[in-house]
Amino acid sequence: QVQLVESGGGLVQPGGSLRLSCAASGFPFNLAVMRWHRQAPGKERELVASITNDGGSTNYADSVKGRFTISRDNAKNTVYLQMSSLKPEDTAVYYCNLVTYRNYWGQGTQVTVSS
Repeated sequence: QVQLVESGGGLVQPGGSLRLSCAASGFPFNLAVMRWHRQAPGKERELVASITNDGGSTNYADSVKGRFTISRDNAKNTVYLQMSSLKPEDTAVYYCNLVTYRNYWGQGTQVTVSS
């Protein structure tokens, strides 16, 4: 039973920081590519960042490059998204995504960037 549980979202002022966590279970986490996506109201879900199974390679959307960092701790079966210099445009529900022969999604965690 694959399970992905996001946490760490909240309200932050522009320029602030948050760290999101995704706790994973039910699959060999150390073999899995993991991604973070986000969906803002009225917009399509978009890819934010991805990381290979060993953490050796990462990719980011242009809109978050230099501000967000994806990482993972395979001993803890957890993937993280460190977000800094947050902008109001970053406001969205952030979802953890397991990439296999099919996609698995967490329930999402709300990030609101507002003054």
